[in-house]
Amino acid sequence: MTLRRIRIQHLGVIEEAELELAEGLNVITGETGAGKTMLVSGLGLLLGERADPGLVRSGATRAVVEGEVDVPVDHPAAVRVQEAGGDVEDGLILVRTVPAEGRSRASVGGRSAPVSVLAEVGHHLVAVHGQADQWRLRDADQHRVLLDVAGGEELARASARYAEVWQRWQQLRSRLQELSRSATERGLRVDALRVALQEIERVAPVEGEEDDLRAEADRLTYAEDLRGAAQGAHDALVGGDPASGAVESESSSVAALLSTAAGALASAADHDTELADLLRRVQELSYLASDLAPDLAAYATGVEIDPERLDAVHARRAELSALMRRYGGSTAEVLALGEKASRELAALDVSDEDLAELRQQLEQSRAEVGRAGAELSTLRGQTAQHVGERVTEELTHLAMGSATVVVDVSPRLVDGEDGEAVDGAVELPDGSRAVATRHGLDVVEIRLAANPGAPPRTVTRAASGGELSRVMLALELVCGDPSVPTYVFDEVDAGVGGAAALSLGGRLAQLATHAQVVVVTHLGQVAAQADRHLVVRKSTDGQVTRSGVVAVEGTEREAELARMLGGLADSDAALEHARELLARRATMDPG
Repeated sequence: MTLRRIRIQHLGVIEEAELELAEGLNVITGETGAGKTMLVSGLGLLLGERADPGLVRSGATRAVVEGEVDVPVDHPAAVRVQEAGGDVEDGLILVRTVPAEGRSRASVGGRSAPVSVLAEVGHHLVAVHGQADQWRLRDADQHRVLLDVAGGEELARASARYAEVWQRWQQLRSRLQELSRSATERGLRVDALRVALQEIERVAPVEGEEDDLRAEADRLTYAEDLRGAAQGAHDALVGGDPASGAVESESSSVAALLSTAAGALASAADHDTELADLLRRVQELSYLASDLAPDLAAYATGVEIDPERLDAVHARRAELSALMRRYGGSTAEVLALGEKASRELAALDVSDEDLAELRQQLEQSRAEVGRAGAELSTLRGQTAQHVGERVTEELTHLAMGSATVVVDVSPRLVDGEDGEAVDGAVELPDGSRAVATRHGLDVVEIRLAANPGAPPRTVTRAASGGELSRVMLALELVCGDPSVPTYVFDEVDAGVGGAAALSLGGRLAQLATHAQVVVVTHLGQVAAQADRHLVVRKSTDGQVTRSGVVAVEGTEREAELARMLGGLADSDAALEHARELLARRATMDPG
């Protein structure tokens, strides 16, 4: 799963740019003001961030950002696109259009969609870590997600066990709430269901019966007409009355006329093939008439004239019509309603003993949730200790050696009598009570103490923009969430230099061994670690400034690194330093 390509048109200083990204570490560099930040802004638009018409390039009517993503059809992002009606068979296409005036538009998988859908899809694809983009740290649930990922299979199994017993508990709670409605309300519903079932059982409809009765009523109502029509047709074919056996005007019957016609042709048919063919056709008509005549006679004698049966059919149809007016437009709908009413009645019509047993099952289930939740909390606490220590260690390599990260795992406790009143509370082994949610009993918070002696505070408040990106990098390295295929880091190198810059580049390269990483950087030590190096370059004709993006390799890349290291692309010392960094990367193990 990779972000393969990004195309940007008329966004800020960027007139038109196309970024082809590699699977590993991608770095974006360029001089100050060239438009590096605008690339991150473009990616943000692609991920559903709020659109600012002021970003549209001067003189243009709109800005367009398009992204191509290689993603399996069963990935959560692809599934969400398919739910929105988009196509993902050949990869995923995301488009965001921002007009200079009016509202922005979004497209996912070739289908127009609300921007909110674009944001949902984006959160499954890319984690952006910049001063304004730390949604994974601003969202309290994401702290828990990061911790659970770090806990591996053991914590995943405990979480699955908890989810199973919690779901069972919720089902029992819903069942008891349904049965605990006021006795009058439940009694009225039970009575109504019984009346409906008794009426349906009394009438005992058969699926499709109304159509059969309608056809039978038509036959009985028009029996005289049907018999007369068949008799008249028979007489015309062969003459006579099939009921009386009398023969009248036989010489004028269709059969007789056809026989006469055949005789007239027979004497001369041997002398001309065309006439012989006409004789054959007349003979075929004669055979058909002969076959049809007895069928008409049988139909005429078989027509039933039964006023009593007709009355019975009308009565049955009236009974079915009354039933269908009350319980459905057809016998099939009536029968379906009967089955549903039977199930509901079985669920509602319970005795006091059944209610007592259900309450006992509910309390047993509540206790199981408490035990499973306590086990999950214990594992989370152990994992939190490990994650905090490892992230703190990582920060020593990221120019934050004085910082300490603590992952706090605390149950949602409720006190005394309040705990008894909270229906969603469970008892813990120590006798306290905590609120149980779908994901456990805990509140997980990642906290940072930026300096020794400083109290740990929630990480989004304790760290600056660049520090926050480095904390997130350390968390991604330690927790290794496989569900996010692409990471974007902006400002991760703010305030970093010297040996720390080399270490930062190595850590980013390490993360890129199992995920795609995109970094906007001004440090040559970081850029030298890239699998693909993209440079944002600006040009001007004295009146209009434009920026574009190019991939650099070989001597061009050495020159860009030299510019970043020494300020001059043609400095011999800077070029030598650039070559050293590239050579060092070629022999380094990112792990």
